[in-house]
Order: sequence, then C-alpha cells, then structure tokens
Amino acid sequence: MAVHKIYIEDFEEDDYHIIAIHTSLEDYRLAYFLNRDIEIQLHKSELDIQSKVKEGQTSFARFTYKDIEKVITWDLVQNKNVVLGTENNITIDLFSNSKNSFSSLAYLLPEYKKVDFFLKIENAANEIDLTEVVSKISAVDGITLVYTVDKDKIKSKNNLIF
Repeated sequence: MAVHKIYIEDFEEDDYHIIAIHTSLEDYRLAYFLNRDIEIQLHKSELDIQSKVKEGQTSFARFTYKDIEKVITWDLVQNKNVVLGTENNITIDLFSNSKNSFSSLAYLLPEYKKVDFFLKIENAANEIDLTEVVSKISAVDGITLVYTVDKDKIKSKNNLIF
C-alpha cells in the first residue's frame, strides 16, 4: 500500500496584498475618501477584529467591501487602538481600595507600530493594478504616507486572518 503525504505548505496561498496607510484621518473619513477615489464601497463591519493583549481585551475597527463580480474582498483595518484597564490598589493608606486606571496602545501588527491603517485586498492576483491603487490613496488629503507591505516580512500574519 502506498503512503501519500500532504504538506500544509502545498495548500497555503498568500493571495492578498497589504497596503500600509499613515494618516491622521478618522477611520470613517478615510473609508469615505477611499470609496470616492478607488471606486469601492467600504462599509463599517458589524464584526470588529477582537484581540487579546497582556493589558486586556481590545478590538480594531474594520470596514469591508466584497466585490461579487471580481470576487475581491477589500478590508480597511485599524492598526492602533487604546486598551483601557483598571487595577486595584491593595496598600492600606489614605487611598486604599482606590482603583487606578491606565491606558496603553495595542497594535494589530506590532512590527508596524507607526502605521495607522492597513488595506487588505484579497483574491486580487491580476484584477487590480496595485501601484495605481497606492497612487490614488496617496493623493487623498490628510494621508502622509502609503506603501505596500511585503507579506514575507510580517511576523504576526495570524492577526490578518479575519
């Protein structure tokens, strides 16, 4: 009897592009400008991306658009979010039993801490011109820097599975 081995690498395909966006715009305004200039229809997803970090639980805003004709999925995802937490003060003094609150930043892709948003384009192997999309995004007022991200340099690829 013959033995057949199947390797997981044979099925693993990276059929997506990641565009990093540096901006001071709010997420809904950025989605509006992308809809206008790239001619897509991003809308606020009801399901934000949940993430658990050592400071607590956080979620990242997500805008999505599924192009049914071309079978392309566009996701605009927030990279930075504030995690609010509280800790109880155990010492017995004037301020005993008081709760101290703190906040810290959590990142979807921690190796890209300066990036504000990521635009993930799935199933777009030959359907779109990536350099044209990047140039249209960089023309938007309020965006300081736009570039494509090499997928092989992303250490936390599992955070992009949504």
